[in-house]
Amino acid sequence: MINNNKLVLITGASGGVGSATAKHLAALGYEVGIGYCSNEHKAKTVQTEIGNAGGKSITVKLDYQDRKQIRSAIDELTRHFNKPISILINNGAIAQEKPFNTITDDDWQQMMAINLQGPFIAAQEVLDPMRENHWGRIINITSIGGQWGGFNQVHYAASKAALINLTQSLAKIYSKDGVVTTAVAIGLVATDMSANELQTEAGKEKLKNIPAQRLATTSEIAETIEFLCSEKSAYLTGQTLNVNGGMYFG
Repeated sequence: MINNNKLVLITGASGGVGSATAKHLAALGYEVGIGYCSNEHKAKTVQTEIGNAGGKSITVKLDYQDRKQIRSAIDELTRHFNKPISILINNGAIAQEKPFNTITDDDWQQMMAINLQGPFIAAQEVLDPMRENHWGRIINITSIGGQWGGFNQVHYAASKAALINLTQSLAKIYSKDGVVTTAVAIGLVATDMSANELQTEAGKEKLKNIPAQRLATTSEIAETIEFLCSEKSAYLTGQTLNVNGGMYFG
């Protein structure tokens, strides 16, 4: 185990990419906050697996739609480990398959609240200690949909495009303070969330058209995130890393 000894908050860490990242970083010596919104059982399972492997973590309930709860989760995490958060991984998100003309105002607003406003709030809440320590990482998990648009998930694609822009804006403002902000734009990954998309005709067509001819694994995403957490990524600020098997090159 590498003793990285930095505190990481991962939102949406009860799901596929988030849980894989939590376990991977904990195995490297990071202390991990397993952020979850509703699935406490899965989050506790991740915590147990980390503990059994010799890692350190706690679960924190975190609803992206509630600033008070985000702040409370951060306070709980920093008190438990007696240190500020050095790395924020904004992974929590929702997706919804819907034709454009059936998307309601409530659908749109909830998508933006969770996929964009939540990461914005979380970033605001962790920035001050990062700036004081002149070291921080904000890693936003976005999507290929945010780069080339959506078909049956226009509101999801729009939220992820905005998250890429938020990444660039934070990098412009805070890179001078040692806070590196990056994004990981993933394509199709073997998770429960992507399973729904792959049932649609558009999803099946995407799978056939992946140059790599396969889905990404969650461990491949976790290893990319590992690099972005490290000192080696310091000059990549503002960048979006495409992990999509060759689906998009932009």
